[in-house]
This record gives sequence, C-alpha cells and structure tokens, in this order.
Amino acid sequence: MLLFRQTFATSLVACVCILGVSLLQLSRLQKLLINKQTASLETLNKGIKAENIRLNFLKKMPSFSYDNFVADLVYLSFLQYFGDDEVRDITGYSLSPEYFEVILERDPRFLAAYQGLSISTSLYAAMPERAIALSEKGLKSLSPWVPEKSYYIWRYKGTDELLFLGNPQAAQKSFVTAANWARNFSDEESQFVAASSQRTAEFLSRNPNSKYAQIATWAMVLNNQVDEKTRKRAIGEIEALGGKIIKTPEGNYKIAFPPKD
Repeated sequence: MLLFRQTFATSLVACVCILGVSLLQLSRLQKLLINKQTASLETLNKGIKAENIRLNFLKKMPSFSYDNFVADLVYLSFLQYFGDDEVRDITGYSLSPEYFEVILERDPRFLAAYQGLSISTSLYAAMPERAIALSEKGLKSLSPWVPEKSYYIWRYKGTDELLFLGNPQAAQKSFVTAANWARNFSDEESQFVAASSQRTAEFLSRNPNSKYAQIATWAMVLNNQVDEKTRKRAIGEIEALGGKIIKTPEGNYKIAFPPKD
C-alpha cells in the first residue's frame, strides 16, 4: 500500500509538473513575437504548429481531478491568442476550436467558454460546424439549471446555425429550447431572453429566410460585450439587412427593423 501511494504521488507530481510546463508554453507564440513587425511568416507558422502540438497533448493528458484548473488556464491562453489581433490578421484563427476542445472536454459547464467558442470559431475561424459540434457535446452534460443561465448556450448555438451555417430550421429549434430553458427562472434577464428567443423562433417559423430573425440574432451578438472588431461586424451586418442602430444612454443597442421582413 505504501509503495502504491509513493508511486501515485510521484506520478501525480510528474503530471502536474508536465502540465505546468505545458500551460506556461501555451503562450510561447506570443512571447516569441514581441517584435511583431519583424517576425517572419515562417516563424509565425512554426509557433502555430508548436501550439497545436501542446493543445493535442493536453487533450490526452490525465488531469487527476484538476479538470477545472486545466480548463481555466487554457481559457486564459485562448484569450491571449484571440486578443493578439496583429498576429491573427496574418495567421488566422484556426487554433480556436482546438482550445475549446480542451476547455469544454475538461469543463462542459464553463458558460463563458461557449460565447468565446461561437465568436472565435464560427465568426473568425469560419468553422461553424466545429463550433456547433462542440456545443452539442457540451450540452449533453448540462440542464436548464446547471450551470446558471445555461440557456445562453442554446442561443449561441442558434446564432451559429442561422448566421454562419445557414440552417434556419436547426436555429429555430435552438431558440425554442433557449426560450423554454429561460422560462424556468423569474428574474428579468431570464424572462427577457425567453421572450426574445421565442420571437426569433417565431420569425423563423413564418419565414426561414427572415431578415428580422437575422437582425435580431446579430443584435444579440452586438449586446454581448464583444470586442470592437465583432461589434463593427455586427453593426455592418444589421445595416446591410436594412436595420438601424440606436445606442441607448446605458450603452446598449436598440434596433429599428426595416418596414418589411
């Protein structure tokens, strides 16, 4: 028994050390590129490949009950990756789903991660199928009550299905589910989500190509405290669909819909 405990402890320490080294190296790409003006494309691509190898290692590595810890650290590394606009403009966002495969496998209840998944993988990496698949897998571990406000995940999924996958039928089902989950709660935010999700689903039931539904979904993106690049994209899409943007004194956005759907 003593030998087993010693062996287990040694293995645990080794894994934690490996995990620590690996997670510290996850931001190596950014650290290597302090002088981004002179970094070559070859250097950037080598960094991306190295990052991908490390993420693949984390997918397979046992965590010894530190799943949430791993998910949190990888999410922080993703934020560094996603926020480096200069490098992403050159290399793209292809690693986005790799980060979230690690994060959501370790912690499928990580609510904030699903928004990052939708924006980074569907909008920027142009991989809505991958984002939806990861969301669907995570949703198998969730309920209307766990985690709190999990109805937002169905809204993110519906957004991807409508705006990026072009599947209004699937989007309608996702928004209906979001509405049903949100109705379990009496607070103002949940009731607002229930009503707005139901309206979007009804737009789609009447007209699968509904501009109103698309505008309402882009408005949801716009009001989700997104980065400046996403904000401009959402405003541009709403205006292209015939909507008008009205900014409230509180800093939120209201949408004036076009006369006809």
